[in-house]
Amino acid sequence: MRGILETVAVAFSMFSALPMPQISWEKRNMRYALCAFPLVGGVIGGLCWLWGELCQWGGVPDLLRGAVLCLLPAAVTGGIHLDGYCDTVDALASHGTPARRQEILKDPHIGAFGVIRLCGYFLLSFALWTTLAAPVGKELCLSFCLSRCLSGWAVARFPLAKHSGLAYTFATAADRKRVAWILLLAGVGLGGIVCWKSLAGGAMVLAALLVFWDYWRRSRKYFGGLSGDLAGWFLQRVELWMLAAVWIVEWGAHLL
Repeated sequence: MRGILETVAVAFSMFSALPMPQISWEKRNMRYALCAFPLVGGVIGGLCWLWGELCQWGGVPDLLRGAVLCLLPAAVTGGIHLDGYCDTVDALASHGTPARRQEILKDPHIGAFGVIRLCGYFLLSFALWTTLAAPVGKELCLSFCLSRCLSGWAVARFPLAKHSGLAYTFATAADRKRVAWILLLAGVGLGGIVCWKSLAGGAMVLAALLVFWDYWRRSRKYFGGLSGDLAGWFLQRVELWMLAAVWIVEWGAHLL
């Protein structure tokens, strides 16, 4: 039991800003840390659902409801994935060689393209959350878990671009084959649940798979493999596209 709690603590310490007990990272508690990654998404989804229910009960204006829903994921994660998103956007915008893109990923400064895309990201996320029907659907709450199942699976199975960094640390410490199977089964289970719940859930899963395919293609073609920054870039993109897919289904139903 202690080993499981330590594994969960490692995952939350790395992938969230939530206070966790201070424990040393060792092979034994990092072996399945990626399997606990979706639990961070469960916390985010639970908080989004709770806020949506409070908004419906208290008559909170849509603008405030959407603003909090837009910012909640970043508040829970501390922006770790947004950092990778900005770095990857800058690297892709350079149109350089894979080696040059890797250099840009290492640069601690944010470039103009990263700033522009980050502003656009939050603006679109805010607009989608604000105009979605209340309360927050269960499929969207589960989307934060599904995105982390896909992201963790990629870390366990995709080729790595370099022998250093966050992705390399977790990939090499993990029992990659077992972790991949656990996350695959969890992802299939979550995908089946949201598809069964509604048409919006099916659209959400389809969007996630398309973004995941694009992630696999670009990571190999433009970077020579996966890195921690690319993992963050994928996570932010897939969550935004899943949100957009649910919004499109709601909008289409309204038109009909």
